[in-house]
Amino acid sequence: MKKIFNYILIGLVGLGTSCSKFDEINSNPEATEKVTSAMLATRIILNLANQSTQKGFMMPYLLNKNIVWTEFVESYQYNGFGAGGLSFASINDAHFMVQFAGTEKLAKSYEGLMYFARASKFFEATMDLGDIPYKDALKGETDKNYFPKYDNQKDVFLGILNELELADKAFEAGETFTGDPLYNGSVSKWRKLVNSYTLNVLIQLSKKESDPDLNIKSRFQQILSNKPIFVSNADNYQLIRSDKSGQTYPFYKVGNNFTIYPIVSSEIIDRLKTRGDRRLFYYANPSAKRIKDGKLASDFDSYVGIDPSLEYDKVTAIKNSTDYSKLNDRYTEIATGEPTQQLSYSQLCFVIAEAAARGWVTDQSVDWYKKGVAASMQFIADNTPNTVQFHHDMPLTTSYIDTHVVGLGTTFPVGKEAQIEEIITQKYLASYLQSEFATYYDYRRTGYPAWKINPASSLNSEAPSKIPVRWKYPSSEFNYNTENVDEAVKRQFGGVDDINQLMWILK
Repeated sequence: MKKIFNYILIGLVGLGTSCSKFDEINSNPEATEKVTSAMLATRIILNLANQSTQKGFMMPYLLNKNIVWTEFVESYQYNGFGAGGLSFASINDAHFMVQFAGTEKLAKSYEGLMYFARASKFFEATMDLGDIPYKDALKGETDKNYFPKYDNQKDVFLGILNELELADKAFEAGETFTGDPLYNGSVSKWRKLVNSYTLNVLIQLSKKESDPDLNIKSRFQQILSNKPIFVSNADNYQLIRSDKSGQTYPFYKVGNNFTIYPIVSSEIIDRLKTRGDRRLFYYANPSAKRIKDGKLASDFDSYVGIDPSLEYDKVTAIKNSTDYSKLNDRYTEIATGEPTQQLSYSQLCFVIAEAAARGWVTDQSVDWYKKGVAASMQFIADNTPNTVQFHHDMPLTTSYIDTHVVGLGTTFPVGKEAQIEEIITQKYLASYLQSEFATYYDYRRTGYPAWKINPASSLNSEAPSKIPVRWKYPSSEFNYNTENVDEAVKRQFGGVDDINQLMWILK
């Protein structure tokens, strides 16, 4: 021990007498010493677009009833909610992109990205929690405001819509920029995303369609008539995966110990079977038991989902019977998988279809509805190898897609509410393992699809016959921003931070 100490002491003395040489030896001549707008843009965009990996990737899809988890009881599967997140750390330096840009037109492009990133993060937070800090947020460094007040949700949404409008204007005045892994810096593509994203925000405000300050219908009409929006799957807000480390599909099997646990939900399988929809053969594998009993993998009846509301012991009993459908192999066996979306052209089509059903625009609802289904099917076909392993001899060919969509048009409901239910249901089916919590937001807003709820298995102890409608505020807010979060809880929920009480947009 003494000898080791002496070596350490000699080393410390050496460092003290030759610090400059140490710095020289430990400098990387190829590493940048200056932060650039492009570097900041890449980090911010990936933070916005990326999703968790392995088990974490599946968690939103338990809440969305896409998947049943068989490892053990998971809260989201059984409607158990805790605290949400309220951190804007990923965008606290977004304004530096503008400062470091170099030219006026580049500064406009990065300004557009800054506004979009801000709007996205505030949208996610308020959708989860209700009232959040907005006007005072991100002012710790500039104004030394470490304890931001909470804005009411209406003002937050007005701010979000304003920032999205500013983003569109900035991109319109900008030019191609670097550091963009989504659209290679194309400002025209970013304008499509910003305006499509705005339509998605507006549809989430459907219960406030008559509010004169929000002016939802007029905003929607103006964008649809005058602004660039998504026109095909090529515009999707998505990350295209590769076979490189750190860029593979989030549930790819290599290094993933959780591939044995997910089973496809009956909420997905039963709806696809009822509609004779071949997406079933791309989402799931057939039941091992039914194949053993002589059924074909191309038979709709070979696919069996598990009701995600079943008590856990019943789920495990079904798993032991082998009469259930696992994930399709394409989710685990292909390194590149499929691109992971935050907002797709297909989903946008359903947003517009719903707006049309509500009378916000004069477009025919059924036309956008059919476009949404066709885009979903084409996306799957384009991003899946054309082999029996992945489509079980039931491929999504162009002729099948065309025929299926025509048939959907003839059976499209007549009444407004029935149309909305069918639109939201198809949006749900098109969002399988995509867009994280998006279909949960639609469910709590519209009640569609009508997911099964089992009080006997529910972890929502205060209201076991309901799915919670929000997350609680994080404990850090109660510890460090007590006065402001307490005031927000009192203003919204009578002083109780309750997962079952309605936030403003849901009233």
